[in-house]
Amino acid sequence: MDSEEDNLKEAVHDYANQSADSDDNDGECVDSKKINFTATGEDKENESRSDSDEEDAADNSEEAAVVQMLKEKEDREKEDEDPDYGEIYCNLATDEVIQQDESRDESRDFRVLQNKLDPQNPEIKKHLEILKKLKQNIWPSLSKALFVSLLKDFVESEFFVIDGDSLLLMFIDEEVQQLTLFYQVECFLNDFTQKGAKYIIVFFKDTEQMYFQNPQILFIRTALIEHLKHNTCITIHTEFSNCFSPEWEIFLKKSYPYFIIISDIGLTSLQTDYLTIFMSHSLSKKVNVVQAFGQEYDTLRVYGYHLQSMWKHRMFFQKYEEDLRCACEAIVRYKEPSLYLYKHLKLSQKSIQNEVYQTALLLKKLWPEGSDIRRVICVLTCAVGLKLYSDMLGSAQASSGAKPEQSERERSKPLSPVEAADLCRMQCLTTVFLLHMPLSHRARIRIIESCWAKQVLPLIKMQQLCAHFVLKHLSDTNDWKLDLTYLPDLNDDSLLRNLAHYYEIEYSEGLEFQKELGKEMEKEYQFLWDTVTKLTVNFDFGDAFPIRNTSQVFIDHQRALFRVYDEKIPDIGLIPLKSDLVEEYAGDVLKDLPVLDSNDPTVTSLAKYKEFDELRHWHSDRPLTEEYERVRCSADAKSKDADGRKQIQKLQTFHRLYGSTLEGSTAKFIVLQKDVPGNANTTVKKTKQIHKSKAEIITEENNRRLKAKEEKKEQEQWKTLQASTEKEIKENPTIGINKLEKFLKTVKSKSVKFSIEMAGLMACVEAWKKHCRKQGNIPKDLSGAVQVMRRIHILLEKYQDLLEKSHLQKLSQYLQLLGFENLAHTLSGQVREGRDDQNKSNCDVEVGPARFQLQYMDYYLLREERNDPDPRVQHFIPDTWQRELLDAVDNNESAVIVAPTSSGKTYASYYCMEKVLKTSDEGVVVYVAPTKALVNQVVGSVYSRFTKKLPDGLVVCGVFTRDYRHDVMNSQILVTVPQCLEILMLSPRCQNWTKRIQYVIFDEIHCLGGEIGAEVWEHLLVTIRCPFLALSATISNPDHLTEWLQSVRRYWQCAEDKIKGSSTNSDKDFARKCKGRSTVKEQKKSYRVRLVLYEERYNDLEKYVCSVTGNDFGIEHFHPCAALTVNHIENYGIPSDLSLSPRESIQLYDTMVKVWQKWPRAQEMDPEEFVCFKNKIVIKKMDVRKYERELKKELTNWLKVGQRQKVNEVLENLKPRPVDCSEHQKWRQFACFVDKLHEMNKLPAIFFIFGLDSVEKAARNVFLNLLEKQGNEHDPKMEREKEDIKNKLRKVNKTLMKYESVDIKKVKPSKIESMVMLFATRKQLQERLNKLTAIPSTCTYADPKAVDEDTLRKIFYRLRFQRKGYLHRMLARRGIGYHHGSMAMRERQTVEMLFRMGYIKVVTATSTLALGINMPCRSVVFAEDSVFLDALNYRQMSGRAGRRGQDMIGNVFFYDIPLPKVERLIKSNVPQLKGQFPLTISLILRLMLLAAKADDKMDAKAKALSVLKHSLMSFKKERHTELLKIYFMFSLQFLIKEGYLDQEGNPMGFAGLVTHLHYHEPSNFVLVSFLVKGLFHKLCQPITEGSTDFSEEVLEKLVLVLANLFGRRYLPACSKAFKHTFYQSKVFLEDLPEDFADAVNEYNTKVEENFAHFLMTTAKLADMEEEYRLPLSKTDFTSEKWHGSELASYLMDNIKRISAVSPFACLSGVVDDDLFHGENINKAVLHSLGINATNCPLLSLKKYDNQGRNRPLNAYALDFYKHGSLIALATDNWLNEGEAYYLLKDFVLLIQSIRTSLSELCDDPNDHVLLAFQKLGEVYQSKLNAV
Repeated sequence: MDSEEDNLKEAVHDYANQSADSDDNDGECVDSKKINFTATGEDKENESRSDSDEEDAADNSEEAAVVQMLKEKEDREKEDEDPDYGEIYCNLATDEVIQQDESRDESRDFRVLQNKLDPQNPEIKKHLEILKKLKQNIWPSLSKALFVSLLKDFVESEFFVIDGDSLLLMFIDEEVQQLTLFYQVECFLNDFTQKGAKYIIVFFKDTEQMYFQNPQILFIRTALIEHLKHNTCITIHTEFSNCFSPEWEIFLKKSYPYFIIISDIGLTSLQTDYLTIFMSHSLSKKVNVVQAFGQEYDTLRVYGYHLQSMWKHRMFFQKYEEDLRCACEAIVRYKEPSLYLYKHLKLSQKSIQNEVYQTALLLKKLWPEGSDIRRVICVLTCAVGLKLYSDMLGSAQASSGAKPEQSERERSKPLSPVEAADLCRMQCLTTVFLLHMPLSHRARIRIIESCWAKQVLPLIKMQQLCAHFVLKHLSDTNDWKLDLTYLPDLNDDSLLRNLAHYYEIEYSEGLEFQKELGKEMEKEYQFLWDTVTKLTVNFDFGDAFPIRNTSQVFIDHQRALFRVYDEKIPDIGLIPLKSDLVEEYAGDVLKDLPVLDSNDPTVTSLAKYKEFDELRHWHSDRPLTEEYERVRCSADAKSKDADGRKQIQKLQTFHRLYGSTLEGSTAKFIVLQKDVPGNANTTVKKTKQIHKSKAEIITEENNRRLKAKEEKKEQEQWKTLQASTEKEIKENPTIGINKLEKFLKTVKSKSVKFSIEMAGLMACVEAWKKHCRKQGNIPKDLSGAVQVMRRIHILLEKYQDLLEKSHLQKLSQYLQLLGFENLAHTLSGQVREGRDDQNKSNCDVEVGPARFQLQYMDYYLLREERNDPDPRVQHFIPDTWQRELLDAVDNNESAVIVAPTSSGKTYASYYCMEKVLKTSDEGVVVYVAPTKALVNQVVGSVYSRFTKKLPDGLVVCGVFTRDYRHDVMNSQILVTVPQCLEILMLSPRCQNWTKRIQYVIFDEIHCLGGEIGAEVWEHLLVTIRCPFLALSATISNPDHLTEWLQSVRRYWQCAEDKIKGSSTNSDKDFARKCKGRSTVKEQKKSYRVRLVLYEERYNDLEKYVCSVTGNDFGIEHFHPCAALTVNHIENYGIPSDLSLSPRESIQLYDTMVKVWQKWPRAQEMDPEEFVCFKNKIVIKKMDVRKYERELKKELTNWLKVGQRQKVNEVLENLKPRPVDCSEHQKWRQFACFVDKLHEMNKLPAIFFIFGLDSVEKAARNVFLNLLEKQGNEHDPKMEREKEDIKNKLRKVNKTLMKYESVDIKKVKPSKIESMVMLFATRKQLQERLNKLTAIPSTCTYADPKAVDEDTLRKIFYRLRFQRKGYLHRMLARRGIGYHHGSMAMRERQTVEMLFRMGYIKVVTATSTLALGINMPCRSVVFAEDSVFLDALNYRQMSGRAGRRGQDMIGNVFFYDIPLPKVERLIKSNVPQLKGQFPLTISLILRLMLLAAKADDKMDAKAKALSVLKHSLMSFKKERHTELLKIYFMFSLQFLIKEGYLDQEGNPMGFAGLVTHLHYHEPSNFVLVSFLVKGLFHKLCQPITEGSTDFSEEVLEKLVLVLANLFGRRYLPACSKAFKHTFYQSKVFLEDLPEDFADAVNEYNTKVEENFAHFLMTTAKLADMEEEYRLPLSKTDFTSEKWHGSELASYLMDNIKRISAVSPFACLSGVVDDDLFHGENINKAVLHSLGINATNCPLLSLKKYDNQGRNRPLNAYALDFYKHGSLIALATDNWLNEGEAYYLLKDFVLLIQSIRTSLSELCDDPNDHVLLAFQKLGEVYQSKLNAV
């Protein structure tokens, strides 16, 4: 035993070192080897008691190893929190960038000299150093940023901030015209708006001066600000100077935005530095940051890189705040810029501003009525520019004599004033075009690619600068009426260059090219130029005509003039396709689409795989086995070997143990009721019998006797306990009442319960009297009075029929005793009684009865519960809404059930299962759960609830998940996840099985609106033919969902008639195959979908905000109305689910009275006078709800009568005042906070924390705190005694070992006697040692009474081979656990079971516990803020608080969560369910395969049509319906061209392989192209000919290929902008080998061509009126006043193809041809179609952000293959260790899946590709097993 113990210690020590290393993300050395904790000896179930006891005795030394491990880990985490962390590893590579920026931005002929940072200046040196440190601090976080959905649940008042400059940077591009840029910005913002987001935009004043180097962008920025302010509803803030301004900090604190969108890169290095400081500042204020670049979006969501504010950010900022402030001031410090044109013409900003001011005054006099902003900007810019330019030239000429002129080589020759006037005339003419020419015509203007001549550029830039100052001046002017509608269209550079080219080249070529402007446009132009000349009265710049007076070259003719289009776009023709399915679904659109002839080259060159098959001996079209066909069947256990049977039995035993923690009752034996019709509810609908048989009479008599006997027994039990219970109530009411209620739960007889309640009441009264006598004049503790009143409530409500006159008299006396005279009179109105005023003054509660009940009884108030049992339910009396569910199941109806968490909605699911089990042996119920954890939970419940004797080959329960499956096809209850059920529903070989399904239960149906896999839920809901139950606690639009589902059921009602004959024949075939079994009974068809809504929680939730104050905690009650604001109530009303507890209703009333003392309804709303409460003895929860509704209504009415200020005062008075604390202080005190909750009796509790590392760290802190407490109480004498006992025990064991080989029969009696004494001694020593080593009750939260030691040992036994199993055991012994998605399943199950059993009291967890896992608790604590803490998760998580039957109330604590966030969580609504884009090419192929290969063609076709026709996205939206049909047709075209379908719609080639990998579209198609092109055969060459072994290089390259296809995890673009030392990983995934990359490019080209044709075809569905409006501001560019112009027509390009692109995009040169390039789709597509690039199945070899920076792929899969270290992935690849493990596990599963599929397609077992995949799978699996 000693050696075993030593080995165990050594293993634990190794494990401790290993775990410490695994979490050390910052170590300089990383060992790629890891030591696993494995059992040192064979584990045996029959190990002796003494061995297990001795193992327990060794816990102290083992615990010490764990403590050492945790402390080492903590030390390393402190390194990670060091604000200077990373300094020695990161070398910034921005110097080159700075130089490039400056060289690029600085023009020789136009220079802006501003405040430059001199690197030699000591102060500037310091700034540069701090900026370098800042980047080193921010960079690791930027690289680790999570790519998440940004708009999960934004509703109502939730909002975030967009940095305006970052917004501009996202879209700024030299090639993009101004109106196009505004269009792109509005599309971006409108997408947020359409998705329900609330946001504001902030432009900081100080950042403006960063754009003086680029006047064009400066002008656009100014125009954008004014446009968003005046033409949209967005709130724009421009009052903040910079991020350090006090006003900005106050704004952040008050509003606390969800996040701020900030760019990580600027136009210049200085701007990048400023943005980095801005990021750091935001993170330091606990505001998260989202990177502006790298965002993607789909139909429902926007995704981006989200950076969580962490402690190290705050600590860094706190340490360097003053330095960062100074650096920021140095960057944005304003110094008036000096401008130089042509190197020597100087211009000051002040002179521009003065000239603008003077010229604008003059224009006001000329145009007193105001005008369109385009005219005003045009004439002012031209006038100011010409005057300033002329003055500059004059000044330069005057001073030219003093200084020698520079040579022509050194500088360009300036334009003359006349040449400058030519340019201005063309600018005026351009404005005329903008004013009159509609966008539809402007979109057709030819695309000019020539640029401005070098000599012209300085003047143009100066004009842009003038335009900026003009617009700034006008924005400050309020006394002039200007039409600002067309601010986005102040300039069109492409049009201006077109006009310049025309007048420079074409106009001079002859009369045929001299086109007329048109009268209207000519008149407008003349007016504008005349105004310019009036504004420049002191100068002569010529008349309006001719437009060109000089021959100065304005356009650079060295470049191509106009865009040359690619060759003609191929005809959009469809390959002929004959298919009934296609015709029925898309026939109406098919008739309008062109079809190719059969001899067309596209048709004759269709891809075939026959050549590949013959060459390689493959059968590409061979059907592949499905996953469910490759699973074990545990039903026929007799045919298995002993080990197999043992494994099945052990698994089933565990399921029952796990289920017992969920259900707490023994399994029900199901008896098949063969004669019961499927739709009859025999338990409820009882037939009337006229005469009872003799047997029935005898049975009834026996039951009566048994009942009487049971009642007598219970009466005797109570007599035994009565005296002690009453005594205990009098001495300690709380303990005594708990004991009384515990006994009451065991009693069945109503009369006995009544006598117990009466005795309890009298004892409570005595206890109250005793308390009052003791208190005297001191204020009383009213809890005793509450217990008296509570018992009175129970007696009057539940035992009214047993109450006699004497009882009523007593109750009346007790009411008088409490001071409730009016209630006593109400009760005594039925009975005459004398009045007893004795003790009245002393025992009076001195509170009105209604207020007393609401304020003090609070959660004890009785609920409206039915008293009539339902024979269908045994263990409780169901509510009305629950009975409605049972009725729905009895009638075979479908139902959508929306009810709060823990309300009992899942009971209907098990009732449904029971019904199907009783009805037949063949019927199937499918339970669909969103996660594997929930699947395991349901399986446990099924094993715990049901047992049934079934024929051989059938079992009650089966499981089907991706990585675990058994008894899929031969179980009556199948528990699965959506993706796996979809495989079954769309499998041609599963049709007979799907017909056996009687019910499908969808748990957590709100996942229909989830981020991943939502479309699969849709597919299931529309393909099932049977009734269903859809359960959720959080759906905000259940009516819409139910209406959609009802439309689906109506479809199936019609379809059933068509396929009835087919299904009947299939049933007969199935019955023939299953001889001797009962077939599925015909059920009564019902197509109704019920909506069952229940909003009332059984337990109220009370919220508290907690903050750390020194070494103590401030815990304040949070009134739900404190979350409201006046604006919120005005705009949205009071949320319907914002419920108040009775105590909170009283608090609201009191505050309203206090604020408005003359409130007219104050008396009426007083609790004592309120109509539902007045003189009412028993006030129930529903009465309080009426009072609550009336108070809310009254608060809303206050606003209507103009009492806005008073409402605001009420809300402010209710708000708590928490104190901010540092993150360090928060976590340092976390363990003490848990202790505090323990003292307050608020445990068990779940602490929700959203970071995996933080979850484990928090649990460790609590553990170490308890350990430290135990150490402080430690007695050195006990340690010596322990050592002595261990020595004695070792000697006794050594002596006993001598007798092991001795034959007892031959031993002398004296020897036997000594052996007995030795055994007794060992037992005594062991017991004493156990007492000494036991954990003191004050140093653990575990409840040893909750679980017996034997059960505990069984549960811990399952952890023996888990990586962190021993740590979990140590934590559990202290009543602590942690739970997150990256843990092993057994570890999670252990925590769940022990928590449910009441052994573990403290669990730290991520959101994995939010989704349906049954872990109710007394309190829920939100201990960390996160982007994942949204409205949906808040409701799911907080719903865990308050265990029905155990807790009267649930508690929700917000531990240092910012108050604004708490307010938004409480008042925000859950999101509405909307449809996703439902189709993918793989899905369409699966549907075609189902329709072609199924035996029952009618059934298969009906399912396929149901999927295609019933998308939630297209429900009641005809345009989306037609769009999906066209997408369907073009997907079919792609599949035919690629050889996956023939022209009859039958699958061919590698269709089976592609559909097997449908999870991974488009990588599945690319994989097949690699295979068909022979690339895998070329790559997978063995080491030597005839060998089956492959070199490391081959396998490594194979991993590289697979990682590029299936391990696509993108990193932010900024992660490559820094040099970093990686220890073992390469981190950034290498490119594909050249031949593989060529194949991908070929695939992408085909996809792009097909998708472009799709877009061009769907263009006809676009709303063209909408397309000519900006999407957000709705600014219309149709221009009805257009009368045509000869010149305009000449400038238009009639061969320009723009039928399918946005007219706004056309202005920047985008044409239909550009749709053939995937990167252009989002910029060009018609926005009213609702299509984007995510609908195009491209596999991008490179993915770029808006700045053109490559977003690299994470090389985790390849890196792990090379070094085999999870630690290295955590350190280098920015992955959490647990997350990395599961990513790798998925990668291995993928390799195995490909290998299995390929082996079924190839007859040659020695095929090199098969062997290579097999070898790779083995090697990769072995590496993963080794960690």
